[in-house]
Amino acid sequence: MAAASAAVRMLPDGGADDEERWLAEGIAGVQQNAFYMHRALDSNNLKDALKYSAQMLSELRTSRLSPHKYYELYMRAFDEMRKLEMFFREETRRGSCSVVDLYELVQHAGNVLPRLYLLCTVGSVYIKSKEAPAKDVLKDLVEMCRGIQHPLRGLFLRSYLSQISRDKLPDIGSEYEGDAESINDAVEFVLQNFIEMNKLWVRMQHQGPVREKEKRGKERNELRDLVGKNLHVLSQIEGVDLDMYKETVLPRILEQVVNCKDDLAQFYLMDCIIQVFPDEYHLQTLETLLSAFPQLQPSVDIKTVLSQLMDRLSNYAASSPEVLSEFLQVEAFAKFSNAIGKVIEAQPDMPVVGAVTLYVSLLTFTLRVHPDRLDYVDQVLGACVKKLSGKAKLEDSRATKQIVALLSAPLEKYSNIVTALELSNYPRVMDYLDNATTKVMAVVIIQSIMKNTTCISTSDKIEALFDLIKGLIKDMDGAQDDELDEEDFKEEQNSVARLIHMLYNDDHEEMLKILCTVQKHILLGGPKRLTFTVPSLVFSALKLVRRLQGQDGDVTGEDVPATPKKIFQILHQTIEALSCVPSPELALRLYLQCAEAANDCDLEPVAYEFFTQAFILYEEEIADSKAQITAIHLIIGTLQRMNIFGVENRDTLTHKTTGQNFSRSLINAEQSMHVHIFSGLMTRME
Repeated sequence: MAAASAAVRMLPDGGADDEERWLAEGIAGVQQNAFYMHRALDSNNLKDALKYSAQMLSELRTSRLSPHKYYELYMRAFDEMRKLEMFFREETRRGSCSVVDLYELVQHAGNVLPRLYLLCTVGSVYIKSKEAPAKDVLKDLVEMCRGIQHPLRGLFLRSYLSQISRDKLPDIGSEYEGDAESINDAVEFVLQNFIEMNKLWVRMQHQGPVREKEKRGKERNELRDLVGKNLHVLSQIEGVDLDMYKETVLPRILEQVVNCKDDLAQFYLMDCIIQVFPDEYHLQTLETLLSAFPQLQPSVDIKTVLSQLMDRLSNYAASSPEVLSEFLQVEAFAKFSNAIGKVIEAQPDMPVVGAVTLYVSLLTFTLRVHPDRLDYVDQVLGACVKKLSGKAKLEDSRATKQIVALLSAPLEKYSNIVTALELSNYPRVMDYLDNATTKVMAVVIIQSIMKNTTCISTSDKIEALFDLIKGLIKDMDGAQDDELDEEDFKEEQNSVARLIHMLYNDDHEEMLKILCTVQKHILLGGPKRLTFTVPSLVFSALKLVRRLQGQDGDVTGEDVPATPKKIFQILHQTIEALSCVPSPELALRLYLQCAEAANDCDLEPVAYEFFTQAFILYEEEIADSKAQITAIHLIIGTLQRMNIFGVENRDTLTHKTTGQNFSRSLINAEQSMHVHIFSGLMTRME
């Protein structure tokens, strides 16, 4: 009757309501037969106990339930089987029944599935009695379970076998330990059960209509732990030392993972291997483990698994200084780098974001394990450039995000942009960012310099730095600065201006080279940027002038010593570019600042030239009356402080200052009050 009802429930699937009804019927069948089984157990009626337990287990023969619902039904039966096992154990202990006879008796059950569940249950008691070697009983059970080839039913049967046997393996130190070879038998049992379970699990994907493939994938995902528990059991076996793991366990597992050719199984099982076995084992078998990755299916999310492996090993490296020598000994970096290269080569259709993510993980690993090896860091960046070669600037936002992570990692690790400037491939990676992201990255670099008060003190380093932040200091190809938010633009340029103030070297010659390098770059910045960057350069140069105060010499050629005259020549060229923006008011102020500095250096011709340029700007470029008044005040104030001019030059400048243009602008704008102020100032000057 029970067999007939079970057969009826093996009809095609129905809806959710039908499944709930089938589950309820199955649970009712389990409960009903369990009731009669308990009554037989209470009366020590072994024959009826076996009969009703077999009928109860027949409910597990259904094919109508989803894995989730089947699990509920299985757990109901499992709880009852634990009680039956306790009864069998008590019966054999009292001598009412021989465990050998019981082992033979349950094999006469009518249906294969109930028979094997009963056989596993009695087998557990058999091992516990120690009347037969554990390895023999386990081998017998794992072979007999081949009788169930239905994926779902077979998985749960083997899961039951694994659960009832995990504390009865002939392991080292176990009460079931046998001869020297018993540990091999324990490992073989678990491996064989794992391999068969994985085959059943994979087979589930290929049963049923194609339209339900996604549904089957979700159902299989719910069952993954049944398979993975075998690997956990393996990791807990005391006898599995590094040699056995290297020679037997890992190769057998990887063989099954690669050969199953199922993306879900491969991803999950590779992750399981990484999680359950010790870090030391991974490090010592790195080449074997990594060799499997290029053989995985293209759809497997390899980057996630590899990242987890590198993350675990980098944590292991950080756990103790003594461990680092092992990483060098096994050449961990070279093996990871080689494996990633092979994975990318084996998957030509891998998206850019996947490849870059792998390099981000490798770089993170390198910075944590080998922070002193800049050649390793540059090698990772170079490999990324090679992958991106031939491609235009990235448009995929996810890939761009990973590139930013790749470039940010060295900055965060070294807290010193100077270190990043030594990486030849760093700017080459930046070249693949779009214009907006290049600016973001440039701001990050400048913020890193500000935060760590990094001193960049050579012209070569500054040349490299300005190449990195070129997105902020000049218009990029295809860039639309007009569309940039005005506040954002000001903040970007102010950050560049602050950066210029931080460039310093005690050596006068090198500082002059720095100023020339900065000038070369900022003059390419376009009119909108010059008003922010030129003042910073001017005042940095004037600081150097004051350090050189008292030195003099004729300026001939480029390679001359750092002298005030040489610097004033550079300043004249720089401010002249600013006056063409046009931003005449700012240029006039800077000319006057330079004139005052030339006064302090006793360079009368230079000071006179700067005043002359200021007058030209006033007369030809400044038209607004208020701006004219401000300019007059600045010129008069500066001229009043000058003490270097001879009589002739002072008279010339004084007459220019009291010329018609100046007087008229004052009278028109401020009337008589300004006339009195102006007259008093000029009297004191004369």
